[in-house]
Amino acid sequence: MTIEKLADADLEQGLQRLSEWSRSGESIQRTFAFADFVAAMAFVDRVAERAEEVQHHPDILVRWNKVTLTLSTHDAGGLTEKDLALAAECDGFAID
Repeated sequence: MTIEKLADADLEQGLQRLSEWSRSGESIQRTFAFADFVAAMAFVDRVAERAEEVQHHPDILVRWNKVTLTLSTHDAGGLTEKDLALAAECDGFAID
């Protein structure tokens, strides 16, 4: 199954629903802040489980209580609906 790269207009519309995410070239990125390192790692664990389920893996940077996720669909050469969908799910993990 081929995944199509999003047109700029579709991407911008999708990012309106993901107000904390920003575009950086051919990826989207958000930094999440938590109470402490343990909470940050619990979030990373949830992201990792979901990423494995959907076979779509973000780049993850952990800095004590902050976690930065970067999403891009490398097979498509940029951003796709997969990126927007996983970003929305990660937003939900941060407030659960």
